[in-house]
Amino acid sequence: MADSKQTLPPQHQQRQPGSEKVMHPEPLYIRATYRGAGKLAGKVAVITGADSGIGRAVAVHFAEEGADIVLLYFDEHADAEQTKTEIEKRGRQVALHAGDVAREAFCREVVEDTLAKWGRIDVLVNNAGEQHPQERLEDISEAQWEKTFRTNIFAMLQLTKAVLPHLKEGAAIINTGSITAYKGNATLLDYSSSKGAIISYTRSLALNLAERGIRVNAVAPGPIWTPLIPSTFDADKVAHFGGNTPMKRPGQPAEVAPAYVYLACEDSSYVTGQVIHINGGTVING
Repeated sequence: MADSKQTLPPQHQQRQPGSEKVMHPEPLYIRATYRGAGKLAGKVAVITGADSGIGRAVAVHFAEEGADIVLLYFDEHADAEQTKTEIEKRGRQVALHAGDVAREAFCREVVEDTLAKWGRIDVLVNNAGEQHPQERLEDISEAQWEKTFRTNIFAMLQLTKAVLPHLKEGAAIINTGSITAYKGNATLLDYSSSKGAIISYTRSLALNLAERGIRVNAVAPGPIWTPLIPSTFDADKVAHFGGNTPMKRPGQPAEVAPAYVYLACEDSSYVTGQVIHINGGTVING
């Protein structure tokens, strides 16, 4: 029987990054009422971690706005194919690339293939991430710390370096941060630290690229219902996920993705070095 604070059915997945198709309920990645307005018409967007969760929602919203999508993911092929289908339903083209974004050679391959196919890159969304909770600092191995930083921030550096020479004035880079960069998290020390690094990286890169007319911003989600959650936490924690927010529930990827649309398009032409907080009402001064 569910208690009064339960927000989701208890569930757990054994393997990260997790699969969207076995979640219940499945995350909502776009509202039926969402209508694109051509805000990204003719653009090409490279999105990491785009097979599911926030990445899938961003990819589908971008397609709805007229963009073609370069979809990067690790190895969840079934989820990636589903995202591809959703993009193609909206009349846009998509290229799938499975691999480790922390590998320089993989990033170069993605850029070369994208330029050969479309001849341009207009938007880069660095979204891939992983987390591994530990109760004590002593329980975090050097290998875990390094792996978390390689996925969450080192990969961001590698792909941005590969893409940057091909971005023109008016291009946008959007990085996925986290509420944990501001509040911290007692059991996600390495993850929270890597997300803090992403925020500093975003602000510094925005200053670095401002004169080149390339905007760099971030989105810092709170508790959002994505495959990372049931593949990270035990069933009881999942059952109460998001219940500590002022809205008393987790957010859906469809509630996050429109912020990426805003930061990717000309609506945010005077916005750089900023972070949009989407977290169900938690006040973050940063």
